Amino acid sequence: MKRRSLLAALAATPLVPRAAGAQQGQWQPDRPIRIVVPFAPGGATDTMARLVAEAISGPLGQSVVVENRTGAGATIGAEYVARSAPDGYTLLMGTNTPMAAAPAIHPNLSYDPLRDFAAVSIVALSPNMAAVHPSVPANTLQEFIAYARANPGKVSYGSAGVGSSQHIAGALLAHMAGLEMTHVAYRGGAPAALDLIAGRVQLVINPLIEVLPYIREGKIRPLGATTRQLHVLFPDLPSIGGVLPGFEVASWQGPFAPARTPRAAA
Repeated sequence: MKRRSLLAALAATPLVPRAAGAQQGQWQPDRPIRIVVPFAPGGATDTMARLVAEAISGPLGQSVVVENRTGAGATIGAEYVARSAPDGYTLLMGTNTPMAAAPAIHPNLSYDPLRDFAAVSIVALSPNMAAVHPSVPANTLQEFIAYARANPGKVSYGSAGVGSSQHIAGALLAHMAGLEMTHVAYRGGAPAALDLIAGRVQLVINPLIEVLPYIREGKIRPLGATTRQLHVLFPDLPSIGGVLPGFEVASWQGPFAPARTPRAAA
């Protein structure tokens, strides 16, 4: 999707109509608004947050800034927003990592996604793409599985952090294919992709937006998307689910406000 089309689509989400209603007396922000991204700059969540910021700043009549607060599998940024004042000036660009996976992984999580947040909208739902460093002797997912099976413990895969869709996708791949791989957690998908290019890890299963430029430049090699269907940009590349029936992992992004934020301001 082109940038202009994506911005138009964002403007059609519930996020903007609620904010635009402020012009009719519901809520009028008088200072900049922050969107907290719990991952490093340059990744899919960071990109979506900046697109949302650009799309809503005009209707709101205020600047919208993106602030990256990383660490602890995206829970540091989520906790910060959960503890912020419920006044509409601080939002979290949430994903399935801090809002769905974290409660299952961290028994002592300092926030409750259902109790401490108010969902605003969903702005993106996308597949991940498995990709390998060119040094890996595999042009297909089947060849990669065979290589990893022959080299147990010698293949590492990077992710945006513990509980991220990339981590879950890699763990599911290892489980379903009977592989022994080492997980390397980063503070975002972008740093993981850069280390894949550098050959420090052999595999990532990142949102397509994070790896597509490097695939097109020939710096990394795609193996398959995490959806059941073929990806429109790679019609000749079997999906992971086509090789391992039942495999499917998607990533999503959407803004969340602290609980008890007035609806007109969320």
